[in-house]
Amino acid sequence: MMSVKESVQERSRPSAPPQAISTWTGPAREQAVQRMFTAIAGVYDLNNTLLSFGLHYRWKKITASLVPKVELGTALDVGAGTADLALLVEPRMGANGRVVASDLNHAMLAEGLRKVAGKGLAGKITCLQANAEHLGFADNTFDAVTTGFCMRNVGNLPQAVGEIRRVMKPGGTFVCLEFSQPVFGWLRALYDWYSFKLLPWIGTKVARDTTGVYEYLPASIRTFPDQERLCQVLREAGFRQVSYKNLTGGIVAIHIATK
Repeated sequence: MMSVKESVQERSRPSAPPQAISTWTGPAREQAVQRMFTAIAGVYDLNNTLLSFGLHYRWKKITASLVPKVELGTALDVGAGTADLALLVEPRMGANGRVVASDLNHAMLAEGLRKVAGKGLAGKITCLQANAEHLGFADNTFDAVTTGFCMRNVGNLPQAVGEIRRVMKPGGTFVCLEFSQPVFGWLRALYDWYSFKLLPWIGTKVARDTTGVYEYLPASIRTFPDQERLCQVLREAGFRQVSYKNLTGGIVAIHIATK
């Protein structure tokens, strides 16, 4: 784990991602995912807005609103990317609270650091490069942990969930925003057409991406646990009071759990 300001990223040799990456686990998946997100970091926010028709802002605001307010609180945003969610969580931690925005991808975090500094919040939000499966913080550190569109990208989901629980204080809240399974048949059909046909075309045109990230993203959603199965994963990790809230017909879901 290292500060973005201090880290030096070794540039990866460009290579096309292997097919069926969404079914991989472990280091091979992690390395390929990191190559892809490095390639699109500079246009990630723009693409999110275009591809979600601006809905990702609303989804993140609702996610942050489910984090309990804590005076002198400490929060961790895992897979923070460009720090959108960390910025929304920061006011929930009180006037003297702290937020750590962690992500494995240096290029994405560098974009987030620019946002944080631009809002004058560098003293309250710290950007750190860290692996979700090996967070490197002491046990019982954070009042709340959030993730936004991160969990389906980890190499080992149970291990990442277990790490998140470990670093949370007893009674702390975990709030996870992730793509999920639409609950209506007609919406699933429409979403499949959008995901596998339209999204790759738009993403490639805007981002000029040659890594295959916009083929990987919809495939990764289909192989990720659905709403009920993710609840089970959280319970198996030791979380209690596990529930979820569907947004936009289940295209995304917010899972809430307590340590």
